[in-house]
Amino acid sequence: MSPAETPFQLLLEIDRRCRSLAAVLPAQQETTQTWSGIGFRMGERLFIASMGEVSEVLHEPRYTPLPGVKSWVRGVANVRGRLLPIMDLCEFFGREAAAQRKQRRVLVVDCQEVFAGLIVDEVFGLQHFPVETFAERLPPLEAAIQPFILGVFQCAQPWLVFSPHALARDAGFLDVASRH
Repeated sequence: MSPAETPFQLLLEIDRRCRSLAAVLPAQQETTQTWSGIGFRMGERLFIASMGEVSEVLHEPRYTPLPGVKSWVRGVANVRGRLLPIMDLCEFFGREAAAQRKQRRVLVVDCQEVFAGLIVDEVFGLQHFPVETFAERLPPLEAAIQPFILGVFQCAQPWLVFSPHALARDAGFLDVASRH
């Protein structure tokens, strides 16, 4: 600062330099709000589950079959010292598994007193959707799956928002004993 410059003049000069350098910065891009979740497939349909409702994703572990349970209960696996019941989600909804075993994955759900692994045909990892593509109006669905669908993201293909926590509270899902 020269003796003839006042602090105010110095601030004006700094402001001028900052504005001239800022002119070459890229313009701020418009951001869109997104919703993120774990994408997976059952049959031909695409689903997404909230990240807060899936504890982890596993390769299909070795499991021990259990006697006296419904056919969609595959068995129980030891996952890091904790017993994890393994359920085939496709079969629970009355559909056949469409994927080869190497593609199948297990979505681990830990909700209140329910700790279970849900076998799905394939997992696509984290998926992001613009919130404006969400709709509560659902495409035609089987009655068995409707209570667990919260809405749909309309993109190139519809992604159904699936709630594993709603499934974990369902009496039909909790009733695993066969009636032989």
